[in-house]
Order: sequence, then structure tokens, then C-alpha cells
Amino acid sequence: MRAGDYDAWYRTGRGRWISGREFDLMRRLLNPEPRSALLDVGCGTGHFSRRFAGTGLKVTGIDPDPAAIRFARAQGGLVRYIEGSALQLPFNDHAFDYAIAVTSLCFIADPVAALREMWRVSRHGLLLGLLNRHSLLHWLKRDRGGYQGARWDEAREIEKTWLPRLDPAPVETRLASALFFPLGERWMRLVEDRIPQASLSGGFLAVSLRKPA
Repeated sequence: MRAGDYDAWYRTGRGRWISGREFDLMRRLLNPEPRSALLDVGCGTGHFSRRFAGTGLKVTGIDPDPAAIRFARAQGGLVRYIEGSALQLPFNDHAFDYAIAVTSLCFIADPVAALREMWRVSRHGLLLGLLNRHSLLHWLKRDRGGYQGARWDEAREIEKTWLPRLDPAPVETRLASALFFPLGERWMRLVEDRIPQASLSGGFLAVSLRKPA
């Protein structure tokens, strides 16, 4: 899919609703200090980079796809975009206050290696947005369309397998989810608002990790 076509989906009615739910959840869990430096790993066309920059954060986006980076740069704004790999981030230790990865680790064969790189370059913590294996979205979309080749993760695997490999160990781990009814029809949106995000059955699984002070 071309970068412009991919980004245009966020301007559809369903795309605006889905990305809004995801962004609101991530922002609440991350809760960054004003003017913090944020690294968006696997930023793609820069949709979420621009949204976080719009809240006053100093955002850098990195992605291995040169076409996506060219498109992101063409959108203007204050985000700095760099072409590069999540497995070897070209930044010093603690170069950013926070790091995020929004459904980008789902397409990396070794997500823990990327997670450890994000942990290395972040000063205070990070946030992951993942595709949840235990969700209606998985049942509807796995191996279809833009989800082809994506890995679907589960909270227990992340806590048992991923997090013990971080050094230093996180002092706080928070998990929540959104998109319990990902088709986004009107009645589904009304029901969605009534489901606690602490329920880990939404298609978008968010994981927030804090480093020791």
C-alpha cells in the first residue's frame, strides 16, 4: 500500500474513530511531562507522531521505509523524521524522555530486541501499542488486508517473556486496551464507551512501562 493511501485511511470516519481511541488511551497511560522528548519507533507516515507533537511534545519519528518517511516529512509540522531500524536505534542512551511504538513491533520478528533498544534510549519509560490476540479484531482481521504478516500478542506473554529481559526492570507496568468493537458502527461506539479499558479484550493492547527514578 502506498504511503498516501495508508495515511488517507485515518481521515475516514472509522479511521478517525479508531485512531482517536488509540491515541486517547496511549496519552492517558504515558502521561508525559509537558515539552518532553518523545521517540516514535516505526512511525510510518507520521500520523501518531504529529498527534503527539500537537500536544506540545518534542517528537522524533523513525522508520525503515523511505517512502513513508518522505511522505511524513511532506506533511510539515515540527516532527523530526529519520530513516532507520528499531533493532539498532541511532541514538545515545537516554536520548529521549519517552519512546512509543504503535503497532510497529507487530511486524518485527524479534520484538524484544526492539523493546530493549527503546528501553535503552528512553529516560523515563515507554509505551507499546500492540495487536491483541484475545480480541474480536483478531478474529475478524488476522491475515487480512493491512494485517497480513502481523503478529498478535497477548498480555501474559509480554509480562512473562518480554519484560524480564529489560534492564533495569520496570518499576511500574500498566496494561489497558481499546477497540472492543472495531467495526465502529454507531451502537458499537456507544457500548465501547461503557467497557472499562482495564479489560484486556480490546483489539488494541497498550503497555506502559516506567523506569526507576
